[in-house]
Amino acid sequence: MTERNGRTVRDLRRANRTAVLQRLYFDGPLSRFELGPVTGLSSGSVSNVVADLVADGLVEEAGSVDSDGGRPRTLLRVAPDSGHMIGVDVGETRVRIELFDLTLTELARAERPLTGRRYDVDVIVEHIRDGIAEVLAAAGTAPERLLGVGIGVPGIVEHTPHSGAVVHGQTIGWDAIPLEALLRTGSPLPESARYFIDNGAKTLGQAEMWFGGGRGAHNAVVVLFGSGVGACLVTPEVEHGRAVEWGHLTVRVRGRRCRCGALGCLEAYAGAESLLDRWREEGGRPPEGADEETALTAMLAAAYPDEDTAADDASADPVALAVLEETAEYLGAGLSDLINLFQPERIIVGGWAGLQLGARFLTAVRRHATSYALRYPAQKVTVDLGRLGPDAVTVGAAILPLADFFARGGRRPSPAPEGPAPAWRTALEERAPH
Repeated sequence: MTERNGRTVRDLRRANRTAVLQRLYFDGPLSRFELGPVTGLSSGSVSNVVADLVADGLVEEAGSVDSDGGRPRTLLRVAPDSGHMIGVDVGETRVRIELFDLTLTELARAERPLTGRRYDVDVIVEHIRDGIAEVLAAAGTAPERLLGVGIGVPGIVEHTPHSGAVVHGQTIGWDAIPLEALLRTGSPLPESARYFIDNGAKTLGQAEMWFGGGRGAHNAVVVLFGSGVGACLVTPEVEHGRAVEWGHLTVRVRGRRCRCGALGCLEAYAGAESLLDRWREEGGRPPEGADEETALTAMLAAAYPDEDTAADDASADPVALAVLEETAEYLGAGLSDLINLFQPERIIVGGWAGLQLGARFLTAVRRHATSYALRYPAQKVTVDLGRLGPDAVTVGAAILPLADFFARGGRRPSPAPEGPAPAWRTALEERAPH
């Protein structure tokens, strides 16, 4: 049965379930009475949808509140144990795997350091597989309970009909890597398990827009500042975000060689890897054998030996300080391009290096961004640090299967039928009372 706008009754039921679930998720606990105005549904529709969600185990009672002269109103919330997601962050120094319940409470985590040939595909695939098995075992969660596995990776992700997600990670030497197909080979999960693989900047953006510094903004850019740099653009037209290869914007003609192979990319000046390389070239001495996070900590300590000491104090390492100040200017200039191109309300800086450099570094970045940008959009944008800490990419990755679950009205995907359903069965399902 199809309505005039082309939507079937099944589509309408799914949309109603989605509306109720999302409002309970973000604003709950709420009563049935409160759900009507915030979802735009009639009281009858709300009652039917809630009964359906309670029967499916997705919604549960969460106490009651007094009403104006009537009986107390029962509060409802999303049931935390009604589903589980795994989020994976394929980062610069480690692979982090976390298991969450439906309300994104962490249940278990595993980490695998990346050393030597840190982006060896076989090693990373093994780390992800082993990490998934480890967190499921630690929490005692059956693989069949998973809504899916979200994975944030460096590079451009192509979604193909036959190989699933294919990663084009030029900066890390990944050339059309069929990551999803590789993960399915020898996976601890059933064949029906769904993988949601996307750029790490997008998963960071997803997390900050849902729960962090971007919440409530309609037009924002979330910047991932790690070993390299990337960004996620969120607009009303692209509400779930789109990863943009901001790190490979040319900021200097015939400049430094970027790890992508081109000359003068922003990442060749503003990423943590290039920042540390420039410090070494100028005579800086990071700890021997240290990973990037430890080396950046040492550089910051050299540039700012005491939080109470002025930046120009004689005890500060002038080389480290000069490289950081130059990096702030390059990063600010790169942000000015985002401001001029997209005119965002907010720019949120996350990623392990961005968070480690912190508010002190961000003051100079803001100053340079506004000085290079056009005045009108620069006056309207705020530039702040992300609020979700180093786990933001992992949380955002877990949001990918969660968002898909909500979009399907809280229904798990049905097993693929061996043949098309009979027309009479489809018609009956669409006409079923709701």
